[in-house]
Amino acid sequence: MTRHLHPGLSAASTAEPHRQAQTLHGRIREDLRERILSGAWQPHDRVPSESMLMAQYGVSRITVRQALGDLEREQLIFKLPGKGAFVAQAKPFQELGRLQGFAEAMQAHGHEIYNRVLDAGTVPASAEVAERLQLPAGSPVTAIRRVRLLDRRPVSLDLTWLPLALGQRLLGADLARRDIFTILENDLATPLGHADLVIDAERADAALATLLGIAAGEPVLHIERLTHDTAGRPIDHEHLYCRPDNFQYRLRLQRR
Repeated sequence: MTRHLHPGLSAASTAEPHRQAQTLHGRIREDLRERILSGAWQPHDRVPSESMLMAQYGVSRITVRQALGDLEREQLIFKLPGKGAFVAQAKPFQELGRLQGFAEAMQAHGHEIYNRVLDAGTVPASAEVAERLQLPAGSPVTAIRRVRLLDRRPVSLDLTWLPLALGQRLLGADLARRDIFTILENDLATPLGHADLVIDAERADAALATLLGIAAGEPVLHIERLTHDTAGRPIDHEHLYCRPDNFQYRLRLQRR
């Protein structure tokens, strides 16, 4: 039996200027999004009808449709003709507020993780890698390329570089099924301290698109991460290229 869900924002006047109507559409969108992401609304729950939302918030139909349209574009809801809107199956996600490996985060939610190792070995450090790992340019480092599979679907391409002394010891481990972070801490007695991240967006070239199973030119999330041990030494430099359609990163920010 379909459950009807009832939001709880106070109603506002329908006779508002266009600028305020835009603000209302954003407030409704954020209210509904919070209910979905918090788990208050479960996958396949029915979203209140447009008429119900209009009455609840005291807004016009176009304002409600703007809010629902935004959520549909984010793939948080889906619509069935003649039946209404429903909560979509949530994307797997990893919290960026905590330093943890991908498999560590996903397996905690019951997902199957596998890493397709494209290559792993010793290469001379580029100027960028050498600078990040605080090594002379051209120094030998361990380089690892992996396609991460989430529930047997490609989700990211991970490029990793480590200082040679550490990386050579890492190469004997099961890189297909284990996180590098877990191997560093549990097998190599190298406790992790903190990581610095830079996040932006790029368009996938043909090679990346093939590895991730997307079309060339599609946007991907790019994360550059430099991980340090507890003594503050940089030990793991990475570039992560992630599909945005079947996986999310989340971060909660507190105002101090």
